[in-house]
Order: sequence, then structure tokens, then C-alpha cells
Amino acid sequence: MTASAPQIDPPFLGEPYLLTPGPLTTSYEVKQAMLRDWGSWDDDFRAMTRDMRSRLLALLGDGAGEYDCVPMQGSGSFAVEAMLASFVPRDGKALVLANGAYGLRSAQTLQYLGRDYQLLDKGDYLPPRGDEVAQILAEDPSITHVVAIHCETSSGILNPVEEISEAVYAAGRKLLIDSMSAFGAIELQPSQIRYEAMVSSANKCIEGVPGFGFVIARKEELEAAKGNSHSLSLDVHAQWAHMEKTGQWRFTPPTHVVAAFLEALKAHEAEGGVAGRGGRYTRNRDVMVAGMRELGFETLLQNRWLSPIIVTFFCPADANFVFGRFYDLMKEKGFIIYPGKLTVVDSFRVGCIGQMDENVMRQVVTAAKETLAEMGVASAAPPAAALEERAKLAA
Repeated sequence: MTASAPQIDPPFLGEPYLLTPGPLTTSYEVKQAMLRDWGSWDDDFRAMTRDMRSRLLALLGDGAGEYDCVPMQGSGSFAVEAMLASFVPRDGKALVLANGAYGLRSAQTLQYLGRDYQLLDKGDYLPPRGDEVAQILAEDPSITHVVAIHCETSSGILNPVEEISEAVYAAGRKLLIDSMSAFGAIELQPSQIRYEAMVSSANKCIEGVPGFGFVIARKEELEAAKGNSHSLSLDVHAQWAHMEKTGQWRFTPPTHVVAAFLEALKAHEAEGGVAGRGGRYTRNRDVMVAGMRELGFETLLQNRWLSPIIVTFFCPADANFVFGRFYDLMKEKGFIIYPGKLTVVDSFRVGCIGQMDENVMRQVVTAAKETLAEMGVASAAPPAAALEERAKLAA
């Protein structure tokens, strides 16, 4: 397949760019695909569902034949809950690896589900490492599954899932990956990283719109999941079995969202697949981070852990900096950024994904520079205590 440079559309009818981890800025073609209505039981729509599932499995590369794809209605959190409830047996126990809000949400989900779990919480700055996982698994033979976040978007950390996977399977356990904000831009081929199931969403790195998530799991795990789920609508096995038998979703599917997602998948393939999409996002990150650092901003993370998905910056210590005002002025200039989601320090986030390229990211930096001047912020440097805390925890 020959990759081609994507055509980056300007904002539609003056809409701002969404510098978020999803929903994100989509192409005209994706938007236009939602202008037609589809019958959920119709053969044409069933063909669309088959095509979508097949295209997603193709992103796995070698080893895809052992897996199947099960789309699930709802937001990404619906799909994560479906995965946890369907693949962690009621008498199982999960080790949840957390270094931000989404790992903690998985732990909270397991608590709601009545599943036993242990939490490894690394805070906001650092990833869980393979040796830590290996030690915990050696100390607790009752743990059956490990839950890892591929990219923790509350901080922007790209977690080392390959070494985590090696530790999990060396101990004879099973790995479930929340790749919500990474799949499609960062490789997750089972020939390189073993896992039983992973979950992602339509409105992330494939650049579709919100409305469903999808679980990609080993077929033997799907078969074994029968009866595990607490929920009628979030039962991955039941959804899979029904799709295999009828080609249909069990309940009303988001037909327009599926049509849009198919257009997004075609564009993803034309860009060069995972490598092409991830390459553009990496260039977005590098240009944006370099420019923001020139303005005096500091990233929460050291370079080695910066993901190409979203980057967290400390808020400036300057008394004239008020995030709400910064947000509003950036929006007036055509860029919607994301508030921080850290527990220790004030921060904000800038996404690198969606219909944006490095030229757009240069415009983001210019807008930030102009906004600081309008606010009368003389320095974008963070509080000294924030940098001291980062250095202490990263040591």
C-alpha cells in the first residue's frame, strides 16, 4: 500500500479545531457520510458492519486471524466496562495499573461490577513498569488478569505495554488493554504484544465521530466469556454471538456513526495505516511541544514518556494567568484546548490528534503566544514547586 499525504481540511464553517483526545476535528468526508439514513436490519448496513469489523482486524497485522472485533454501542467507557465485565470472571481478580484518571476509572468500574481487584497507582508522572507487575503477580497468585492503559490521556503518558505484557504472560496471567486513545496511531500487533482483549473507540485515532466503541479479543476468550457479564446490553459475548449469527447488532446501532467511521477507516488506510497516522501525530506533537517550550511552558512529562496523542503542560505561575481566560481567548482564535485532569498541580492539555498537521500546530503556538500577551503574562514558567515535584518523582 502506498501512503499519501492526507488532505487536512480547514475548520468547517468557522468551527474551531478540537485540540482534545476525542471527540476531535473530522474531515469533510466523514461529516458528509452522516447525511444519509440507513436501515439497521438492511443488507447494505449489515455489509457495512462486516466491512468495518474486517478493516479494524486488519490493523492487527500478523495474528489477526485469532481475534474478532465486536462493536459496542455507547462511549468508550461503555466499551471498557463491557470488556472488563465480559473477560474478568466473577471469581477472578484483576491487577489495575493506573497512572491517571482512566486507570482509576477501570478500578472504579471493577468495584461497581463486584470484581476483586488490586490497584497499582503510580500517580500522574510515571508509568507502571514490567518489573513492578512481575513482583505483584509473584506475590499474589489469585490475580487472573492485568488491566493496562495504553495511553493515559489525563497526563499524556504512553505506557510501556510491551514490557507489561511480557511480565503478565511470564507469570501465566492474562492482559486486557484500554487502547482507547492509542489504537490506530500506535502499533498494537499481537505478534509483538500479547493480550487477550483490547478496547478503543470510533472518535479517537481513526478520526470518526462519537457513538460506539469496539472490543477486539481472542476468539477463544469470546467463547469463554459466555455468562460472565452483569449486563444485558454490555455483554460482549452476546453481541458477538448475535453478529456472527445474523450480521446485525442486538440493539439499535448508531447507523450514521458507522457510515462516518467507514469513511474514516478508508482515509486511515490511504494515509499509510497505523504508521502513517502515528507519524503525522508525532510530527504534530514535536512541533507543538517545541513551540510551547520556546514560549516558556513546561511539559508535565519527560520526553521519553510523551505520547503523540495529547500533551499536558503546567499552568504558568504568573498571577495574570487564569486558565478560564486562556481557554476563552484560545477558542476565539480557533482552538479548543482541554483542561487538566491532575490531582497535584494546575495544568492544561493540548491534543495532537484529529484533522490537523504540523502547520496547524504552528498556528496553535502563535495563538498561545498572542493569548499570553493579551493576558499580560510575562512568563509561562510553572511554579518552582511543580518542577521540583516532577524531578523528585522522575528520579
